[in-house]
Amino acid sequence: MAMLGLLVAAAFCLASANAASLGVVLTEGGMVEGKTYSVSGLFRYMDVFLGIPFAAPTKRFEKPEPHPEWSGVLMAKKYKSRCMQMNLLQSGIRGSEDCLYLNIWVPHGRTLSTDLPVMVYLFGGAFLLGGAQGANFLDNYLYDGEQIANRGNVIVVTINYRVGTLGFLSSGDSKAPGNYGLWDQHAGIAWVHRNIKAFGGDPDNITVFGESAGAAGVNFQLISPHNKGLIRRGISQSGVALCPWAINKNPRAFAEQVRPISCILVENCKIYKTVVLCMGSSCMMNCFSDQYPIVHNLVLSPVVDGDFLPDEPGKLFVNAADIDYIAGVNDMDGHIFTGLDVPSVNQPIWPTPVDDAKLLINALTRDKGEQGAEMAYKEYTASWGDKPSKDEIKRTIVELETDYIFLVPTQTALYQHASVAKTGRTYSYLFSQASRMPGFPSWMGADHADDLQYVFGKPFTNLLAYWPRHRDVSDYMISYWTNFAKTGDPNTGESKVPVHWPTFTTSDHQYLDINHKMNSNSVKQKMRLRFVNFWANVYANLPNVRDS
Repeated sequence: MAMLGLLVAAAFCLASANAASLGVVLTEGGMVEGKTYSVSGLFRYMDVFLGIPFAAPTKRFEKPEPHPEWSGVLMAKKYKSRCMQMNLLQSGIRGSEDCLYLNIWVPHGRTLSTDLPVMVYLFGGAFLLGGAQGANFLDNYLYDGEQIANRGNVIVVTINYRVGTLGFLSSGDSKAPGNYGLWDQHAGIAWVHRNIKAFGGDPDNITVFGESAGAAGVNFQLISPHNKGLIRRGISQSGVALCPWAINKNPRAFAEQVRPISCILVENCKIYKTVVLCMGSSCMMNCFSDQYPIVHNLVLSPVVDGDFLPDEPGKLFVNAADIDYIAGVNDMDGHIFTGLDVPSVNQPIWPTPVDDAKLLINALTRDKGEQGAEMAYKEYTASWGDKPSKDEIKRTIVELETDYIFLVPTQTALYQHASVAKTGRTYSYLFSQASRMPGFPSWMGADHADDLQYVFGKPFTNLLAYWPRHRDVSDYMISYWTNFAKTGDPNTGESKVPVHWPTFTTSDHQYLDINHKMNSNSVKQKMRLRFVNFWANVYANLPNVRDS
């Protein structure tokens, strides 16, 4: 036994001595040093750099500026603070205005990696909340890039960007044009392009991926002319630039609502230097309206500023003609909103009154008035019959909000990309792995953000919290995502996939249904075509009755 112990110790020391590590890396701002550790797999190691500045501390309501050089070696071993924002309870603030930092995961084998594909992640949070490390439980950060990097043999980067008023408040003119959060994302991507070679990455093979607001951010980055030559591919999970919450078409009106609090935008009071963040209940009423449904409250979002977005997003997809693009949704993405708009949906015993469905439809279709509401109600209740079941009504309401908020805009964006694509390939997916949240009804599918745990490999880091089928789903998604980052084809790369994923074209609209039971039947066509056609064509062509 003593001899065995000595052999094990010797093997460990030998492995440690031979561990591939970048050590100190020279970047444009100076030298940085991260941390190195072994990961699962034979002779597999990971270099991690946390908290590298990619821009200077922000100036309020101004674009990010280059970070001044530092002397000595910067210790990049801890996450930096997220950007300043309201806390989850909306009762105070958290974070810092010195927040433009990024994190990097670099996998190695026996030797140092070179020319690896790079995957840059943009977090979600309705453009109001979030940070590059994600939620944390006992130092298990949601957006830890280790599993993607190791299993897919890619470099993973996560980026901070400004959110809320400091990221997206706009006067609607040149005084405070907005989109500061999008400029932050752009600055981070540009930094990666300039510096990632020193970390073993290929600057000409950058894939930007994100979820929810981060997914819309991906789409905005792909179609903005400012990113020409920086991005090779993009993946949007549950969000695109065409979503109804992704663009604020009347930013001035909202800015004037907060004017009494912050002396803002319309008078000579140096608004963009002295604006006060919304803090406490006395200010919250000025910052967020009490509109129904919840989606209509998401007004701190990007704007058409004539610069980063020189035109309406739908007219800018030509800028992504040579970029490969994956976009998709969770099959019940809208449930997160429906649970707030119609609470009875989550009560398995109590029925949801039909009138609740009518109220929700009236609210969602207010711009088209009574005609739009009547047509939408008829479309979504066509299969009900005289006596719809309790679950049928609840599920229909969730599907309604899923279609309106996520699915239809995503399908429209895919069609837009495919119709202008030159060398860029287009792929569509539906994520349908049922939610693991306790207490949800039996008919529940994948809620908003349910996909994140699988993309970031949590079933492999928290073995006791997941079943083998969950590890299968995680393996599938990491394989498709990282193959795509390598080659532009999710089927081709170092990782084996369960089903061949065909491209989405303007004629057949094929998509992949992702869950733990994947087989040849997982390839489908024309996702919810009837409802996509209703919203994108029939409803869109009705005359407006009010200014939204």
